[in-house]
Amino acid sequence: MSTMIGCTCGKVQLEVGSTPMMSVECCCDSCREAGARLKKLPGAKQVVDRNGATPFVFHRKDHVRILRGADHLKEFRLTPQAGTRRVVASCCNTPVFLEFKGGHWLSLYAGLWPEGTLPPLELRTMTADLPDASVLPNDVPNLKQQSLAFYWRLFRAWAAMGFRSPRIAVNGEINA
Repeated sequence: MSTMIGCTCGKVQLEVGSTPMMSVECCCDSCREAGARLKKLPGAKQVVDRNGATPFVFHRKDHVRILRGADHLKEFRLTPQAGTRRVVASCCNTPVFLEFKGGHWLSLYAGLWPEGTLPPLELRTMTADLPDASVLPNDVPNLKQQSLAFYWRLFRAWAAMGFRSPRIAVNGEINA
């Protein structure tokens, strides 16, 4: 079963297949800083919630297809040497995914899912980076950092992919 997701204006559309690896909210300093900087782009929507968490749905790269709008995808890095990049649909400044250098999965921004189709939240991670983690609800585990179980899920997905890490090309950079 696949789901169609896309940017706010509809020019970028992706198909995500199968079940996601996991649905998380990241509370790390990097995600909060990136969210604040990306929010300053014209027409951009808020990706960091009021508690300081950025919701993502993790999918294996081989389960994500860019159906249209690849020419609108631009990368944003917090610093030129950053090992992570956020990819933004430049047509409407919608954050699309976060990618770790050499990673085999994409952390797709939860705001891409049509209403009522977002997979349920499973956990929050990196809560130790928050100024006050006590503001978080106790509806899912609130992990101070990534757990062994978190890494095990990533490893199992990588093994299922034959230990490959497909590349995703983008069309330039965006500054925020």
